[in-house]
Amino acid sequence: MEVHDYTFLFGIGLVFAFMDAFGIGANDVANSFATSVGSGSITLAQALCIAAVMEFGGAVLLGANTSETIKGGIVETALYKDTPEILMLTMVCALVGSSTWVLFASSRGWPVSTTHAIVGAITGAAISAFGADGVQWSGIGKIVLSWVISPVASGLVCSIIFLITRFAVLKHADSFRRGLIAIPIYFGIALTVNVFYIIFKGAPRSDLRTASIGIPVGIALGVGFAVFLWCFVFLRPYLRRKIMDNEDLHWYHMFFIPFVAKREKAPVVVEEAAQKGEKGVPVDGSSGQADPSLIELEAGEKTFGQKLKTKLFYGLNQEVRVVHDDTENSVHAHATKFDPDTERLFSAVQVISACFTSFAHGSNDVANAIGPLATIYYIWQNANADVAKAPVPIWILVFGGFAIDIGLMTYGYHVMRTLGNKITYMSPTRGFSAEMGTSITILTCSKLSLPVSSTHCITGATTAIGLLSGGGFKSLNWRLLLGIFASWILTLPAAGLTSGIIFAFVSRSPQLV
Repeated sequence: MEVHDYTFLFGIGLVFAFMDAFGIGANDVANSFATSVGSGSITLAQALCIAAVMEFGGAVLLGANTSETIKGGIVETALYKDTPEILMLTMVCALVGSSTWVLFASSRGWPVSTTHAIVGAITGAAISAFGADGVQWSGIGKIVLSWVISPVASGLVCSIIFLITRFAVLKHADSFRRGLIAIPIYFGIALTVNVFYIIFKGAPRSDLRTASIGIPVGIALGVGFAVFLWCFVFLRPYLRRKIMDNEDLHWYHMFFIPFVAKREKAPVVVEEAAQKGEKGVPVDGSSGQADPSLIELEAGEKTFGQKLKTKLFYGLNQEVRVVHDDTENSVHAHATKFDPDTERLFSAVQVISACFTSFAHGSNDVANAIGPLATIYYIWQNANADVAKAPVPIWILVFGGFAIDIGLMTYGYHVMRTLGNKITYMSPTRGFSAEMGTSITILTCSKLSLPVSSTHCITGATTAIGLLSGGGFKSLNWRLLLGIFASWILTLPAAGLTSGIIFAFVSRSPQLV
């Protein structure tokens, strides 16, 4: 093979890497914000806009480490030493198999693991190429072990956070006052943990990564303490006045709240809308029936610009909080409800935890698409299969982050409906606990170069929340959970068989001489 041979494989790899990253956005990214939308802390449109920024940032800034495992830690690259073009083909087939399955599952609202999909697809193509010897089974064992550990670890971390919140805040007679004390502490802890991981994991060539661990710890503690002080001085009185006193405050007032005079009370519409949303009515308080004027407008001829706008923003205008059947209503009924004003306090901190979960997801799962693409690009550029230590170009990280955002904004609502309020009753305190447990687990495993499944992490955390919600096993939708588990089992063989069959068909087809 010569440099820049098989450019067509590089082109096909670009297309299917984009499709795979699109599928990640449509499927896995929904995990990060499903609990925030399900609890009513933010709307679907707000979640998608925030996630677009955070996923992109996580992918570009921290996505290189786990890409190393995906691009060179599964196949036996030594077997491709004399035929690097075969490794290119292996990775192209893996992207085809993974993207096909993930997009199929996303269209049906199945929250599958994109990590399962790409690992299974690479394994299937490698076996098709060299048999069982083509796979690093020790690497596969490490990854499979992480699939078992990640939901358990995420559930345990989430349980600790929720139990502390439940007994220290929610069950107290004056839970709102306790919540006002807890919010700055939680904000400080959240920023400390995530800043530490951002610095410690860091950019690939950051000097801080080789420095003493004391430097990242010191910076993280400093940032966390500064955020704690700001929340104590500004956010705490803002939330007290907005929620308890019901003053008509806007979001920007929090930055100078000590200097804002007492304002008139805001009209009370939030609680009524939330109660209706829990009973199957959209959370905006509407009847769920279309406005006749809109029907008349839609019946008329639309311009090309209007049609394009409808298509582009279709995913931003979907309802994901509606409870549809008796099973879901029963699950919600068995969950203990806490003071609604205290729950509203935690909506603010849940937005922050959701941002960090999304950032952590981008840092980990972008590898599923760009790892194989980085391998393809390196072989195309260098005509050799020594990809183990090859750097991941920044443009590939940007490419993957952009594709994830597009998939999220256009197709993410399908899976978000599944993980929002259907597994268990989700409130801001529950959603915050699930997201913090998930982000800590993902960031830790990402630092250890374990490509864990964010689907497993958030499902483990959500299951733990359901078990601790007051109704025990009755607080969980086991029918839905079993369906999710079944889709996990199908993912690896489906993606592996698809990629293996395609590789066998292409590599063993008759050729023109």
